[in-house]
Amino acid sequence: MRPRDASESNRAASTLELFFDLVFVIAVSQASTSLHHMLAEGDWAGGLPRYLLAFFAIWWAWMNFTWFSTSFDTDDWLYRVLTIAQMGGVLLFAAGIEPMFTEDSFALMIAGYVVMRIAMVLQWLRAATGGGPTRRTALVYAAGIAIAQALWVAWLFVPESPARTAFLIVLVLCEIAVPVVAESAGRARTPWHPEHITERYGCFTLILLGESLLGSANAVFSARADVDSLTSLVELAVLALIVTASLWWIYFWPPHHRAIGSFASSLRYGYVHYIVFAAAGAFSAGIEVEIAVLTGESELFELAASFTVTIPIAVFILGIWWIAFRGNADRVVNTVVPAGALLVLLDPLIPVPIALSTIVCIAIVAVLVVRRPVPEDELPNDQLSDQADASA
Repeated sequence: MRPRDASESNRAASTLELFFDLVFVIAVSQASTSLHHMLAEGDWAGGLPRYLLAFFAIWWAWMNFTWFSTSFDTDDWLYRVLTIAQMGGVLLFAAGIEPMFTEDSFALMIAGYVVMRIAMVLQWLRAATGGGPTRRTALVYAAGIAIAQALWVAWLFVPESPARTAFLIVLVLCEIAVPVVAESAGRARTPWHPEHITERYGCFTLILLGESLLGSANAVFSARADVDSLTSLVELAVLALIVTASLWWIYFWPPHHRAIGSFASSLRYGYVHYIVFAAAGAFSAGIEVEIAVLTGESELFELAASFTVTIPIAVFILGIWWIAFRGNADRVVNTVVPAGALLVLLDPLIPVPIALSTIVCIAIVAVLVVRRPVPEDELPNDQLSDQADASA
């Protein structure tokens, strides 16, 4: 298992990677559904932190596998077996998401997470045994991940207290520090394939937007059973579809591979995507909350329900603008996109759910149709330097 060529032509997501993504559909759905139920009950303080923690584990396990595969994917039998073992951990983790929300029980979820991560440790150890300049880097990854898993298990036995919460925050920071430490201190860095990485992120984005399409469909299903709210639910379904399609359009407008030319920019791209992905998952939960309010299944005020939709939309757009648009767009686009994201937050003042958000998203897409990404030969010198570094 030796590092792959970062300039390999026609590198695309493998069928194993796409198969791997399927189990994350289940985990994302569980997290989004659990968030929807707690928000519909008005329990924001309990639902949001749990959702962010569950989504951190989903995102982090998926992202670690993705960056590993871009560097060392051999697609032989052992690589496949270890990947399938990770998938088993994801399914176990998904089964533990609901108990974490409803019973404050973390044991099953963390058990699944540890299974995912131990399989990742074995992958890194195999990469280390392959020799080559990245051997020490792979060993640091393996050690760092293994230590973090031991700490997660230890955290389960800490009594409920402020210290337990502080320990949790330290654990999260330890996890995200592993790649920074492993790829630094003079060690050889693992290579990444820009087009392959950004395609994989695009695949995960489609999974999350698929949850929002399900929310749109659920509005239609609810309309069939609730004639009194028929008009409102159909309007919500149509508007949710348009916004979801707009978010897809916005996400895939810039050439993402330009955003990961250097190690620092790749960290920014990878880590900020946590916010983008979490917002996309929360958007689908917000649609479900709106459905619950319209059908009388939730006593949440309409103003509060609207914010469960508009805040995720705004965060999603701002996140993508920050990591992928800024260096690839002209002044018009770099003004319209963030301004539009902020304007979405005024949507709750409109009586029709997500009507203003829909109009704003359409306007942003219209601007993107007219404008084009900045040509590569017109990029600022620092970005051209980043891309040269990536090629090297």
